[in-house]
Amino acid sequence: MPTIDVNGVSLYYEEHGAGDETIVFSHGLLMNSGMFRAQVEALRDRYRCIVYDHRGQGRSAVPQSGYDMDNVTRDAASLIRLLRAWPCHFVGLSMGGFVGMRLAIHHPELLHSLVLMETSANPEPRRNVRPYRLLAFLGRWFGFRLVADRLMNILFGRTFLNDPARRDERQAWKQVILVNDRKGAARAAHAVIDREGVGDRLGEISIPTLIIVGEEDVATPPKEGRKMQEKISGSQLLVIPAAGHSSSIEQPEAINRALMDFVLGTLSNSVATRG
Repeated sequence: MPTIDVNGVSLYYEEHGAGDETIVFSHGLLMNSGMFRAQVEALRDRYRCIVYDHRGQGRSAVPQSGYDMDNVTRDAASLIRLLRAWPCHFVGLSMGGFVGMRLAIHHPELLHSLVLMETSANPEPRRNVRPYRLLAFLGRWFGFRLVADRLMNILFGRTFLNDPARRDERQAWKQVILVNDRKGAARAAHAVIDREGVGDRLGEISIPTLIIVGEEDVATPPKEGRKMQEKISGSQLLVIPAAGHSSSIEQPEAINRALMDFVLGTLSNSVATRG
């Protein structure tokens, strides 16, 4: 099992493919790096693809502390440097998007471009704080089976949840939630819930940025994407039909096309600028 020691913690990671350009994928809360499996499969023939699990989640170590977004961003920065992956195209979904924005603000030299999926630059909305804290508490002390159905309704859109043909997929991702380490997942959840916003600093992001949001996303609805687009100069916004908070899983072909077009576009523009 490949792991790398960064910022005082052992993180699980995988590398697939090869190429002059590297894409680093950063997953959402309560999930793992497997949520980008379809994207890695589609892009690995042309690019070096790196996926990793955040501290306390997936197959990474579960430390006692260090789950705040600034420290988790330092994890990502250290991983990118140690794997000699910079400047990379960074793809962050939800929690991974929180990391991506902070990387672009504090470590712009590490990024060639940025993709923000199903995420927000704002603090957690007040209406969500108490119910999300309750979910984290129940998961930590009584197990995630008690709250798995509620979490599925947050993490996925209605199209995916109601499609009879995708029943096995739903069960597989529900199992991912269930096998989360209780302590690690709860610590990560509280860090996400308590995060500070970075909306007032989005104007500092100057690298090419694509914002993707599912039209059925109830956790970070499309309006959050529009707010980020207004503040990040030159950014693009793409709304994915029939997708919720996990569009990389729910609509993989649409996401694959979007990533391919965006990365190719940034590279073409870079060549034209140098020329």
